Amino acid sequence: MVDPESLYTTIRDEAGTVLIGNEQVLEELTVSLLTGGHVLLEGVPGVAKTTIAEVFARTLGLDFQRIQMTPDLMPADITGTTIYREATGEFEAKRGPIFSNVVVVDEINRATPKTQSALLEAMQEEQVTIEGSTHPLPEPFMVVATMNPIDMEGTFALPEAQRDRFQLKLDVDIPERELEDALLERFDENPDLRADWVRQVVTASDIAAAREVADDAYVDPSIRSYILDIVQATRDSSDTAHGASPRASIHLLAASKARAAIYGREYVIPDDPKALAGSVLAHRLVLSTDAELGDLKPRTVVEDAVRTVTPPTHDEIRSAAAAVSDGGCPTDGDDAVERSDE
Repeated sequence: MVDPESLYTTIRDEAGTVLIGNEQVLEELTVSLLTGGHVLLEGVPGVAKTTIAEVFARTLGLDFQRIQMTPDLMPADITGTTIYREATGEFEAKRGPIFSNVVVVDEINRATPKTQSALLEAMQEEQVTIEGSTHPLPEPFMVVATMNPIDMEGTFALPEAQRDRFQLKLDVDIPERELEDALLERFDENPDLRADWVRQVVTASDIAAAREVADDAYVDPSIRSYILDIVQATRDSSDTAHGASPRASIHLLAASKARAAIYGREYVIPDDPKALAGSVLAHRLVLSTDAELGDLKPRTVVEDAVRTVTPPTHDEIRSAAAAVSDGGCPTDGDDAVERSDE
């Protein structure tokens, strides 16, 4: 059975033949892959958002489609439609690009709200309705969308319901000077370097096996309480009109289990939800009027919420995990905890 830690390492190493300095983004993309989630990548033009999504998809070797969102795109261009076959005298469903394992939705906010809504059923139910008939999507299924935060002309804000369907929202920042210098050197040596240079390094069965391991990660009741306290703190904050939803709590729990598995642990520790809280919760918050006028960032609200909550201790979690598992906790538990703080 393929464990999540080796799965992520394999994906990261292969993606690193093209990408430089995006390990954190790749880690959280893997977290979503292991939990059946979807990811929104946000960043200014030129920071390789689409390349990251495509490279990640190609390492998986799954069926991959890219949808370039534009204002004139219609829902049927994504989901598909029915066509009349004169030879048979019957209508036949023509499936759209959404029927793929990994769907990269480029510049999602350039599509109209009507077209964006075509993704809702697919992302939540993993199925698509075409002319009254329901069609299941392939397994696994994952949407990776990109968005430019500075270009407002010709764009449409994502409705709260659409944002809430994304398990994680990841910020892709401009790299530091040393990383950008390494990037220039790589492209100087290989001017034609592209995402399709990446090889498939894992299989669908590898992903399924790693998902089982992540699903089995132990979650102590104190960790569940910790997650609920963080989510509640976003709701109680004076900076929010609406805090994180119950779906956010579920996504944070699942993501924490996957992160624990990626770090070689059989149990979740407080560092897991703490590390993922910003990515899972920030994009779901509706800020208060004063917070918006003060240009407060949603991630800052989440960071403040996390600081107000006291986490359970690592030792308590390890002891509880040992008590409920036949094999006990991992022998390298201390090292795993140390690594998770890096």
